[in-house]
Amino acid sequence: MPMNDEPNPTDAPADVAPATDQLQHADAAPEPAGVPAAPQAPEPPHIKPANDESIAEAAAFLKAGELVAFPTETVYGLGADASSADAVGKVFKAKGRPATHPVIVHVASAEDIDAFAREVPETARRLARQFWPGPLTLVLKRAQDVPDAVTGGQDTVALRVPSHPVAQALLAAFGGGIAAPSANKFGRVSPTTAEHVGADFGRSIALIVDGGASQVGIESTIVDLSGDAPRLLRPGGVPAAAIEQVLGEALSVAGAEAPRAPGRHTSHYAPRARVKLMRRREMIEALGSHKGRRVAALALEVTMPRLSPALQRVLPAVAAKYAHDLYASLRALDATGADVILAEQPPQTPGWAAVNDRLRRAAGEVVVSDET
Repeated sequence: MPMNDEPNPTDAPADVAPATDQLQHADAAPEPAGVPAAPQAPEPPHIKPANDESIAEAAAFLKAGELVAFPTETVYGLGADASSADAVGKVFKAKGRPATHPVIVHVASAEDIDAFAREVPETARRLARQFWPGPLTLVLKRAQDVPDAVTGGQDTVALRVPSHPVAQALLAAFGGGIAAPSANKFGRVSPTTAEHVGADFGRSIALIVDGGASQVGIESTIVDLSGDAPRLLRPGGVPAAAIEQVLGEALSVAGAEAPRAPGRHTSHYAPRARVKLMRRREMIEALGSHKGRRVAALALEVTMPRLSPALQRVLPAVAAKYAHDLYASLRALDATGADVILAEQPPQTPGWAAVNDRLRRAAGEVVVSDET
């Protein structure tokens, strides 16, 4: 459970497990005659391995206005027919997502840009040729018939061509754009496996297509090309430096007037436990003072002393590998019942911009906007 205040010291060590949960059993009191007992657990998630049959089934569900979860190279997406306001509305309801928060439309190829956007600048075509399929999202002026539900009521639309073969196959089978934010409850840790999606939604969505773990592990980079100059709205799978090299100019910093885009809330990608970003020395000191709370740690390259191995994850000091493992590690530490997750601060260099962005938002910290 997230903490709102600094913990008070007690005599309990940091790695002592909490007391056994008090479970509420449906059979604690007898049901009236003729009334069936309440279910003991939610139905297991409807997960099917990715193959021709499950992809065809997923496409049929999308055409019927239902929701399906599917893998992309970044994270798993919760998909709906992008041309149907009613279907997209189900995404918002399932996630608990604010209606003004736009979603990314996944399309099969760069040739589909003109079906969703107008006044497409040459810079967009150039970036699409270089980075699509891949983890780059372009924000462009919307075409007239794009539903407001997709854009959050704005005059812009976010488009991406995913590179994951399952996503590509689903787009081909469906034959249209798929509006697909990350397949998790709004503001929580994004899913990188089908099991993560199942843990969040169970049978509340029609189908989860299992295509294995996501290769990138964090969301796409979002670049706004709807104005006079290109702006970085969110760092992600494509480094900003690589985008600037193709553009031949620097990306400007997104200000308050920039279009709303996914993943820009101050608190986002957050586990239930409180996340605290610290330097390694501070983490070691904190492990001695956070007594009475169940503390877990996300360490960089080296294990943390004085903490049970079950309550820590050690990630490599390579930005791409760290990003790949980040969300799965946060979910695993959250599953321990930790009250606090101490996260070791990664390097503050451009190559780590996307990782630092996700960690700051997971910690609910104000994100500085000087990393482009």
